[in-house]
Amino acid sequence: MFDGLRIGSGFDVHPFKEGRPLILGGVHIPHSKGLEGHSDADALIHAVVDSILGALGLGDIGQHFSPSNPRWKDAASSKFLEYACEKLEERNGKILSIDTTILAEEPKMAPHYESMRKNLANILKISIDRVSVKATTTEKLGFVGRSEGIAAQATCLLHLS
Repeated sequence: MFDGLRIGSGFDVHPFKEGRPLILGGVHIPHSKGLEGHSDADALIHAVVDSILGALGLGDIGQHFSPSNPRWKDAASSKFLEYACEKLEERNGKILSIDTTILAEEPKMAPHYESMRKNLANILKISIDRVSVKATTTEKLGFVGRSEGIAAQATCLLHLS
């Protein structure tokens, strides 16, 4: 009954940095600061990539895209997600569901949910009803609560043939 089902989880966090665009789920979100990182620092996509790689037993994003490799400097995180999808296809896999949560005090994420869902569904080549994007605050607690950065988590359910 559950043969071939795999579940994976991912988590990523990046601090805010002046002078960078804020990209989450591959979508530009208007804000006074972006996220600091070697690539475009898209914490949401990084969490999704980790969830897929984890479900496949392939480790984490850093093992495949080392931040010390200049090739990935300012790279679009969509490339990392496309790679994770290629690994899934190599195993005749199919994503059944992706559930994500963004942890941020600012900016407000709700106006961007649908754009992020559409973009993720497009990259993953699945219907939008299989992708959930939501957000929460940390009630002013911790580095997220102090508006020092953004964290994201993702869970994926996939099936391998």
